[in-house]
Amino acid sequence: MPTKPWQPRLASASSSPPFPMPSLIWQILQSRRIESQDDIQRLFSPQLKQLRSPLSLDQMEAAVARLCSAYEKREKVCLYADFDLDGTSGLALLKRGLEILGFENLCHYQPRRLSEGYGLHVSALESLKAQGVQLVVTIDLGITALDGAQRAQQLGLDLIITDHHLPKEQLPQAVALVNPNKGTCPSGMGHLCGAGVAFYLFLALKMKFQERGWVKSEINSKELLDCFVIGTLTDMVPLVEENRVLVKHGLVELARTQRPGLRALLKNLGLWGRPLSAQDVAIRFAPKLNALSRMEQGIFPIDLFFLKSDAEAEERVAQVVQNNEERVALQAAAEALAEERVLALQAESGETPPCLLVWDESFHPGVVGLVATRLAQKFSRPSFVGALREGMIVGSARGTGLEPGVLAGLERASSALERFGGHAQAAGFEIHPDRVGELFAQLCDFYQSQKSCEGAEVEYYDASGRLPEVTPQMMKWYEGLGPFGAEFELPRFHLDELEVKSLRELRGGHLKLELADRSWSQVRMEALWFSPPPQHQVLRSEGLRPGRPVEVLAHPQWNYFNGKQTLQLILEDIR
Repeated sequence: MPTKPWQPRLASASSSPPFPMPSLIWQILQSRRIESQDDIQRLFSPQLKQLRSPLSLDQMEAAVARLCSAYEKREKVCLYADFDLDGTSGLALLKRGLEILGFENLCHYQPRRLSEGYGLHVSALESLKAQGVQLVVTIDLGITALDGAQRAQQLGLDLIITDHHLPKEQLPQAVALVNPNKGTCPSGMGHLCGAGVAFYLFLALKMKFQERGWVKSEINSKELLDCFVIGTLTDMVPLVEENRVLVKHGLVELARTQRPGLRALLKNLGLWGRPLSAQDVAIRFAPKLNALSRMEQGIFPIDLFFLKSDAEAEERVAQVVQNNEERVALQAAAEALAEERVLALQAESGETPPCLLVWDESFHPGVVGLVATRLAQKFSRPSFVGALREGMIVGSARGTGLEPGVLAGLERASSALERFGGHAQAAGFEIHPDRVGELFAQLCDFYQSQKSCEGAEVEYYDASGRLPEVTPQMMKWYEGLGPFGAEFELPRFHLDELEVKSLRELRGGHLKLELADRSWSQVRMEALWFSPPPQHQVLRSEGLRPGRPVEVLAHPQWNYFNGKQTLQLILEDIR
């Protein structure tokens, strides 16, 4: 497996920075075309005053008016949220926000991922009506819920839909449809996730309460950003504009959260008492929470958000860890089988098909999305993975980050499907087992005709330098560049003139290296290479051994261990 060619994302820097900064940082800024002093200032110091008005969201005024009426009449209000971490964190955010404003008659509902599935379910609405609910506010769902909205109207249930997903041709009937992506919203805030829309609903409601003199004390909206940051980072929406500003502040709020459940989980993971990065949340923290909804074993993500005491939080976090260990085992078994199937297909046909479709009776429905992600990353193909449930295959699809995504593929193959929906790069589907062959054929035809689905032929990097340039001082600038995520990816460094000083394999097949600069051998740094491809050219040729000169693509990060903070590299490629 030869490495792809490496190229700088932009031609080498030809101008000087507007003020002194490390060369690696200036190269990153130039690679992203951020070169003026004003743009750099906004990047490093985003201000909350940069945010657009929440009332710029279409029908926000109607949503606020109906909630004000519910508050005055002390009506029972139900917050109905999606089961994923976007919906869950949005629910926790809005419920706390409404409580701060003085709402007392609140309840919440989330459909179960495995037993109910996504959506605004008629049976749930009928149950809520029987419980005396008069107003339902959705979070992260509802924009395609024509049947649910119609049934709510028949029941006399008022409905406010807040969502960020793309609509279908017809919009549901509701008191208000607050969705920046519904096609008629002038706000320009289509980058918001479901929790983001919920936060803006709270901000608009707070403004109205202040106008009416209903606010009894100072309200700090920033305390809700611990939830905002979880929803935004896990839903992989673009880290631009409002999202960038609020995630930057939200990481600070999450690092000092007053929610006992979140605090206990951060402590358990060794993330408490230090600054948090977007990668800490997305890679280490969020998957532990997400496993709860995937496994459905008596504890759910929202439970951790709502815990009141530290003692109960510690007990529940122990359950979270155990639950996640079970999820990891199920995921590993499914990944191994799925990869075996793909490799067998490669051997049979002599090439990798333009997309991947794998399902098995042994797959747990809660991990199919994770397995699809793994396949898409490893084979650079749109991946569709399903599990058999009650006679139907229920699956998840993940894209490679390139266009066309998986939703476009499902739309093209919709004639074979019972139902489907989701985002461009992450979607769900349901199909009868007898029609899987038909689905795979249609998907292959579609992706074969799309050149861009083959994956990038070049590995791009943002900056090039030497190991002595990766210093604690440089890291202060580097951390100031963050948060990193969708559409503002983690910068990739090309570091040359290195020598392998030591090498050992860790559990799970990961590699740990010590690298030294060839001119300044006293400048050394540990480097981790997670899940290196066994067929990688450097490994096959035994080129990775002490004494060998190498160059790497990597990003730096702080390692916190035993109370010590040290710099390390996370390798992405090596030659």
